[in-house]
Amino acid sequence: MAPITEKEDKMGNLKEGNNTDDAENLWADILSEVQSGSASKLPTTRTVLVLGDNDSGKTTLIAKLQGLEEPKKGSGLEYYYIDVKDEYRDEQARLNVWVLDGDPNHTGLLKYALKEDTFSDTLVMLVVSMAQPWSLLETLNKWADVLRNHVDKLRIPGEKKMEYEQSLIRVYQAYTEPGDGPIVTQGPPRGDINPLHPPAAGTEEESVLPLGELTLSQNLGIPIVVVVTKSDAISMLEKELDFKDEHLDFIQQHIRKFCLKYGAAMFYTSVKDERNCDLLYRYLVHRIYGFPFTSPALVVEKDSVFVPSGWDNEKKISILYENMTTMKPDDSFEDVIIKPSTRKVVQRDAEIVAEDEQVFLMKQQSQLAKQVAPGTPPTAAAEPAAPRQQRPQVHKTPERTPVPANTGTPTRAKDTRAPPGNTTEGMLANFFNSLLSKTPGQPGPTSMSGAEHIDKAAVTRDAAAELERMTRGKKSIDSNNTSTDSQGPPS
Repeated sequence: MAPITEKEDKMGNLKEGNNTDDAENLWADILSEVQSGSASKLPTTRTVLVLGDNDSGKTTLIAKLQGLEEPKKGSGLEYYYIDVKDEYRDEQARLNVWVLDGDPNHTGLLKYALKEDTFSDTLVMLVVSMAQPWSLLETLNKWADVLRNHVDKLRIPGEKKMEYEQSLIRVYQAYTEPGDGPIVTQGPPRGDINPLHPPAAGTEEESVLPLGELTLSQNLGIPIVVVVTKSDAISMLEKELDFKDEHLDFIQQHIRKFCLKYGAAMFYTSVKDERNCDLLYRYLVHRIYGFPFTSPALVVEKDSVFVPSGWDNEKKISILYENMTTMKPDDSFEDVIIKPSTRKVVQRDAEIVAEDEQVFLMKQQSQLAKQVAPGTPPTAAAEPAAPRQQRPQVHKTPERTPVPANTGTPTRAKDTRAPPGNTTEGMLANFFNSLLSKTPGQPGPTSMSGAEHIDKAAVTRDAAAELERMTRGKKSIDSNNTSTDSQGPPS
């Protein structure tokens, strides 16, 4: 009971403010308890660095992992965070996310996202898009080179870098199928254990299988996850570009070989169809914080592939070769997965080229030649208007009454040709012939028969109408094509 009395005295003294030394000791105890409890909290320095081309879906994928509907896009080097919660211990932390712009000119910003002191707490995510499968392998190699060049510039001691590389080998070799052992239900490890770079097992030797020739041949000492976004585009590739299963297997085996070289995991995801997005989140928190993960590899569904780091090898990849009939696994990626020609037609203003002047004039001449002259019958208009050599027309003079030879009056020879047609030239010829027929000594209209009088009146009207049209400028008469018989009676 003495300790209780002493404690009550201390509390009483605290209330009265008489014993300050005991108050300081109490606060020191509280601070030490908080400090000891903070060791079990999730670390706040863990980071994911996202690399990939523009329009590959990097920002949309991160927004999906954040649980947001609308992604927030920026430029250069973007920063986001993902809330991570440990439900077993009711602990929460923020996973830092850096997204680098796809423009190669921004690669210099990597020095702010990946430093020497944050190297051990960083996981790299390489993002490519299935919407453009012909550039998948080229994009992966490009960003892997960017990452390698940046890592080589970091001032990491040689021994430390070797330790990072060995930790990746241990993680790869220590992978076991989720169904091969008991399901782990506890939370992430406490203390200073970093799942990204776990320490060696000490003196105890682990029975692990040796790595293949291709596995981790490009060990950068940093964990990598390859994410192929927009896997829903596979159906479009099959319908529009005639992709077969062997084409998809050819793409998959090349990506898996790339992942083998860097010891990376591989995901096919689709934010649109919500494929493997939740699985990717659970794998990230497992790989970064050590959360339990019980999902096996998925290689059956062509649009939902998942290959964890440590599961794959060259023998498993060779299973895909069985479906390749028109291609070989070692064929060049660009020769098999060919970029289609651009189908989008660019709308441009039509270029107007001026026609040659002589050609234009010839066309106009032919059009004018085909036009129907006023008073021309349809049958005559249908005839070709090609220029031809015309003989001078000799128009008939109306018959005159024969006179006995003993009278001394001259007579005209009878013209047996048909009268000219109902054309402009014919009407003018009849008009002028009618004038010439009125020679001195001939009887006037009163002595003419009724038929002759009517015929001459009709000719006169036609000639007057034609002359009126000529004065209006609608028709020009070529005087060279008309010849008039101007021979008069002999003197």
